[in-house]
Amino acid sequence: MVRAFGDAFASEDPVLRPSDHADYQANAAMKLAKSAGVPPREFATAVAAALADASELASVEVAGPGFLNLTLSDDFVASLVSSALADERLGVPAASAPQRVVVDYSSPNVAKEMHVGHLRSTVIGDSLVRLLSFLGHDVVRQNHLGDWGTQFGMLIEHLVESGLAGEHVEDLNALYQQAKRRFDAEPAFAERARARVVALQGGDPETLALWGSLVAESERHFGEVYRTLGVLLTSDDVRGESFYNELLEPTVDELDSLGLTKIDDGALCVFPPGFSGRDGEPLPLIVRKSDGGFGYAATDLAGVRFRVRDLGADQIVYVVDARQAQHLSMVFAVGLMAGWLGARPDGTPRAEHVSFGTVLGPDGRPFKTREGETVRLLDVLEDGIQRAADAVEAKNPTLDPDTKTAVAQSVGIGAIKYADLSSDRVKDYVFDWERMLSFDGNTAPYLQYAHARCRSILRRAAQDLGDPKPDPASEVFLTAPQERALALHALSFGSAVAAAAEGLQPHRLCTYLFELASAYTTFYEACPVLTAEPSIRASRLALCELTARTLEAGLGLLGIDAPERM
Repeated sequence: MVRAFGDAFASEDPVLRPSDHADYQANAAMKLAKSAGVPPREFATAVAAALADASELASVEVAGPGFLNLTLSDDFVASLVSSALADERLGVPAASAPQRVVVDYSSPNVAKEMHVGHLRSTVIGDSLVRLLSFLGHDVVRQNHLGDWGTQFGMLIEHLVESGLAGEHVEDLNALYQQAKRRFDAEPAFAERARARVVALQGGDPETLALWGSLVAESERHFGEVYRTLGVLLTSDDVRGESFYNELLEPTVDELDSLGLTKIDDGALCVFPPGFSGRDGEPLPLIVRKSDGGFGYAATDLAGVRFRVRDLGADQIVYVVDARQAQHLSMVFAVGLMAGWLGARPDGTPRAEHVSFGTVLGPDGRPFKTREGETVRLLDVLEDGIQRAADAVEAKNPTLDPDTKTAVAQSVGIGAIKYADLSSDRVKDYVFDWERMLSFDGNTAPYLQYAHARCRSILRRAAQDLGDPKPDPASEVFLTAPQERALALHALSFGSAVAAAAEGLQPHRLCTYLFELASAYTTFYEACPVLTAEPSIRASRLALCELTARTLEAGLGLLGIDAPERM
């Protein structure tokens, strides 16, 4: 939109925002007036005069102490609609300075089935990957599996002693629970499990083979979840804790050679500035334990070092729940101290924690089964698809069985994802099936239905009236305020995408899509399409096409399908 304002803001972003008093309000005159040493309103009046002859503007008014209220001309808005329709990216520009961005997300633990607690990292991370990729960044997905550590000695020893070694393990949760009960109740077994850890870390072939079978079975389960959920993660994106095992010693040695480490109570630690415990004492990040072993801190530091040096990251995004905030802040601080992060003049490479809250049940407590157990993620997804099938049947019983099945999959999974993504990620949210699957309000089914309604109108126009698919070159003109409001909102897609990506906040895109669908509903109720005279019908069909494509593209960036029929 900036080009509509000529040279008035050639050296300054006009800071455009939607306005209740015009199409947009520009605030930059306030800043420019201060630099020029003149009163803001006087400066804004001069700018308004300079813009008076701009063909793109219908009016320019000075408001308040120096704001500019700008109303675009109908012809200019119509031309922008045609331009967006002619562009496969709907007018969304690619990033001017693409970066290589490593996104760490999902990260379940081997030998445990994914539960509802893994939903947020997986869904939020997947949406960010799609957003950043769409804008032209080189995105590297990383699934940091918990596939190493003392628990594997317990699991492998139980496999051997129970005769399950070499068999297909169908119930990972049951295997883990059995092994944990034995570990807690049988001191002799616990001792043998610890010895098995030593064997694993020492590369014992039998132990490594059994560990590999656990990893393979877990990855099979994770793959099933990811396919059902419709996320981009594959086995090629897995880089678990075990990958960093050989990098731990070199990482710690480098920290030591830089003079960053100190011995504290027998452990090798780094004390990043600004962190203290409850007693006010400096808080250590333990990089090597007193027994010579390495913990999560060393693994995460090795991860930062590897992602910067080997993967060439300009930015590393960690989609991890809010409880890890202090730990990650300390890791990032040590990364800065070591020069792995922030070494370039522009402050890159940089790391950012994309934190999120908890999924709550209807009682306002963390989502659990009635028995107080964690809820299997596959169970949630399958339940959502079945509930969606019932909702789709009630909404449109005339759909053929195959279409109904496909739509139920799209609606059920979409409802789950959108409920997660539409709330500010830093907040907890309540998992409520009735609200999530509603065809009214800020939900995925509402947006999906708005898209399907657009497509239905376009099909009927082609089948019943012989109207071709809207051509970007055909004339678009605005005859009603509802048309204008819909067009302006559809044309703001690029701003919404940029805001969501810049803040790593998918809910900003959700809000935009809900407002677009609402604007379309208002347009649909006020502006007949199929019964309008041919020239007006063609223009309104173009608005339907632009809305449908924008909704489909926006939902796609959230990882949500947009069915053609519902």
